Amino acid sequence: MSYPPARYRGESGEVSARIRPADQEPELIYQSGGSAGYLATGASTNGQFGLYRWNMAAAPGGPAPHFHRSFSESFYVLSGTVRLYDGARWIDGTPGDFLYVPEGGVHAFRNESGEPASMLLMFAPGAPREAYFEGLTELARLTDEERAAFMVEHDTYWV
Repeated sequence: MSYPPARYRGESGEVSARIRPADQEPELIYQSGGSAGYLATGASTNGQFGLYRWNMAAAPGGPAPHFHRSFSESFYVLSGTVRLYDGARWIDGTPGDFLYVPEGGVHAFRNESGEPASMLLMFAPGAPREAYFEGLTELARLTDEERAAFMVEHDTYWV
């Protein structure tokens, strides 16, 4: 395996790093009390990846098994217990556990512990997932046809 082609062609480097303080407010707060923080969006990483902090409330919740056609997804448990589905079985993920799901891989996650939990989600390449996360709060107001179109638009296929 070799390194990918160079994307930066300068000779001396540049000042372009970004920092997000830990105490910055999350971009989304859900009715359940959970939240999502956009640590690095596809737009801010030139499409290379998207990284989000997903904070789950104690109330049970999470998506059913599904897959994506155009991007991989990775999960890293930061705190609490998150039920992770690898397409074949559910496991209790605890801090430090990591799940990688390639394109087309069936997966899901849930918080069933009764306690808050937090994890990092990374999408590669950097799909524009912000519109998906923000649209989730409106799903109940959509017709079945509108919900199906929303999911296809955001590369989410339920199994």
